[in-house]
Amino acid sequence: MADRKALGGKKLVIVESPTKMRSIQGYLGDGYQVLSSVGHIRDLADKKDIPADLKKTSVGKYSIDIENGFTPLYVESERGKKTVAELKRALKDADELLLATDEDREGEAIAWHLLQALKPKVPVKRMVFHEITKEAIQAAVEHTRDLDVALVDAQETRRILDRLYGWDVSDVTRRKVGQGTSAGRVQSAATRLVVDRERERMAFVSASYWDIVANATPRDGAPQPFSTRLARLDGAPLARGTDFDDTGALKKAVVVLSEDDARALGAAIEAAGIATVASIEAKPGTRSPKPPFTTSTMQQEAGRKLSMSAKHAMGVAQRLYEKGYITYMRTDSIALSAQAVAAARAQAVALYGDRAVPASPRTYKSKSKNAQEAHEAIRPSGEEFRRPADVASGLDRDEQRLYELIWKRTIASQMSDAAYETTTVVLEIDADGRTASFTASGTVYTFKGFLEAYEEGRDERRGDADSSDDQSLPQLAVGQQVGLTEIEPKGHATTPKPRYTEASLVKALEEKGIGRPSTFASIIDVILERGYVTKRGQALVPSWLAFSVVRLLEQHFTDLVDYDFTAALEDDLDAIARGEQQRVAWLNEFYFGSDRHVGLRNIVDNLGEIDARAINSTPIGDVATLRFGRYGPYLDVPGEEEGSSRIVNVPPDLAPDELTPEKARELIEAPVAGDRVLGVHPETGRTIVVKDGRFGPYVQELVPEPEEPAEPPKRGAKKAVAPKPRTASLFTSMSVDTIDLDQAVRLLSLPRVVGVDPETDTEITAQNGRYGPYLKKGTDSRTLQSEQQLLDITLEEALAIYAQPKYGARAASSALKEFDADPVSGKPIKVKDGRFGPYVTDGTTNVTIPRGQTPDDITFEIAVQMLADKRAKGPAPKRTTTRRTTTRKTPAKK
Repeated sequence: MADRKALGGKKLVIVESPTKMRSIQGYLGDGYQVLSSVGHIRDLADKKDIPADLKKTSVGKYSIDIENGFTPLYVESERGKKTVAELKRALKDADELLLATDEDREGEAIAWHLLQALKPKVPVKRMVFHEITKEAIQAAVEHTRDLDVALVDAQETRRILDRLYGWDVSDVTRRKVGQGTSAGRVQSAATRLVVDRERERMAFVSASYWDIVANATPRDGAPQPFSTRLARLDGAPLARGTDFDDTGALKKAVVVLSEDDARALGAAIEAAGIATVASIEAKPGTRSPKPPFTTSTMQQEAGRKLSMSAKHAMGVAQRLYEKGYITYMRTDSIALSAQAVAAARAQAVALYGDRAVPASPRTYKSKSKNAQEAHEAIRPSGEEFRRPADVASGLDRDEQRLYELIWKRTIASQMSDAAYETTTVVLEIDADGRTASFTASGTVYTFKGFLEAYEEGRDERRGDADSSDDQSLPQLAVGQQVGLTEIEPKGHATTPKPRYTEASLVKALEEKGIGRPSTFASIIDVILERGYVTKRGQALVPSWLAFSVVRLLEQHFTDLVDYDFTAALEDDLDAIARGEQQRVAWLNEFYFGSDRHVGLRNIVDNLGEIDARAINSTPIGDVATLRFGRYGPYLDVPGEEEGSSRIVNVPPDLAPDELTPEKARELIEAPVAGDRVLGVHPETGRTIVVKDGRFGPYVQELVPEPEEPAEPPKRGAKKAVAPKPRTASLFTSMSVDTIDLDQAVRLLSLPRVVGVDPETDTEITAQNGRYGPYLKKGTDSRTLQSEQQLLDITLEEALAIYAQPKYGARAASSALKEFDADPVSGKPIKVKDGRFGPYVTDGTTNVTIPRGQTPDDITFEIAVQMLADKRAKGPAPKRTTTRRTTTRKTPAKK
């Protein structure tokens, strides 16, 4: 057999994603074999995976040997074992191994884990690239490097830190707040941010003030009206929203007009009618473009402009990167390569002319301290950027929108400053002996510059919403007379800080140094999934559960939720990534403590008694106490007798800042809704009532209490069991207030016998189940389109439904999403909507999309991994029935 090396073996390249695998294989050619690890192949062991002989050691608690250098216990997942076996087979025919995972901490760690699992005997090199283009991939092959052990240490430290923090602190939250709760190094700080903002809103005191607006029209020249606002009265400034603090008190000396004052002053101004131009001031200014996108700013802008969640934006960006349209999307850098700067400038000139770019290219200095992770900013890939119109055919709608956003931001970042001139006019009028000064401002752009391409969005802001700066002012001269008309006194009230949106929370996390931009999407996803935060439109509203968890952490784990401490942990992890700190020494200090830090173990061991009732209680003025219990929040109201109390439910959609003492009093004094009697069932003679239960409204047929027997029952006799009352849930189209007796009787008749199939002589029934209305014939069930069909469907209509192929209508419908072929089965992957919800399939293997995720969240990589995990589990074990045999005893001989 010929020597393999003499024949020239292939080089094995391992990437993370199957999508990258196919693209890169085409760029490298036949001399290379490109395979995918499909993400991580192993992780810290769960408690069930820890060997029995280690369960009683320090490893048994965390899967980490904290007594011996914090050595982690890693295990391969079922999918990981299969992947490693495939990679080992491929490695036998390779003469070199190129690890081409992403160039960040996580990617470096995946490469290290591959080395540990594969144990290659051929040369190993680290191959890195920031865009998937032919030029970039070929350059990466030519410029390989060694594995960066410092980056691996930083990622391993982060993983160990999160395990220690999460498992220890979450155990306390579960015992003192409730099952299903958890704590985490970054998630807890993020939750606290949202709760702190709600606390500010709850403590906020609104202040009211009035001003006057009017339309001004020059008396001479062309009559071009413009809007003005009262700014001063007798030289003293008029109050604005920014002049009040959050307690409603003034921060400086200003004139505060009441409604009566404003209306009286408005009448005097209207009587005078004519104002004089007191001053005109014109100021030139410039605006510079924002730098190209980092991970954080991309998430923020995708939220503001495209209404994408952080998680969804990252998923779309991942697909764009893997398809070769943009550079790597996990980056803290705002710097562009020389070829990217040249491409952006050339495209700006082609689109907007020579003046569109400055004489010298713009340079942006990255804020990242981690030089080893300072990638290029997010930009369109290649030496020449593809315009959005040129890529539309290869992308879905969200990919097109995000690509266009990235393309515009990149082009604008290299364009010229915008130039403008702001003119401010002051008008004075004598109003019954008082001098009222009105102001009007107008901004005119003399050169649009980068604004031709792109303008950054804004988060919601407090204060006066005044867009008068955008108006165009006429030519005026000092001393010129101006008529004031449409004089309108306006009342205002100060507002609290707006709630965080995903975009503004991402911005706050980055400003405080909590977490890393690549983790922001998963952080927000966790606090939403845990029920700590819900979304009201774009706003993030904390739940009372979040208040309880945060209160527990603030009182007993003060350091661990301190913003500065959390940010300092990130800085320390960055120092480990740069090789400036040692992993084991740092973990020892964090866990066991030192002069500057108490240590997690010491905090947990010395918690003392924690009053769970106090942790889950929030006073609502002196009216009641909000408590969070097993079934959610409720008001604990003192009763008339000493020591007694009663419970008042809190509406689930009521935000914490809306539960004021006044609202609490309203809930307490509201009449208790009792059962509404609908009438008597015409057949049974029993009373039917409608109720609003914990799981929704329903009707119930009341069963009378069984009469007491005249004589006591004999010993050993079975006790009479009262019949169970019939109940039926209301249809979604029905209401507790409007349902009548006839509808209730029909509901109680369910399940309803529709008729008998004449061919099989099998009864067909209409039933309402967990997943909606359906027909049942023996073991064959068919979904109905509406609940009303349960009451109205005829036998002929039911037989017509059964005459159709099962799921025929669904099979004929188009898939929700379609991807390329699965690397294992070779069949196209689709996301479909099934009877039990959306699922991923390759035609052979089906995987239901987990609760909390939508079809929009599923990428090709996620779909491949879901299918691989399902195959690794194997088919569900068949339920076996053990036949019970009875041995007959031989009767005893007489």
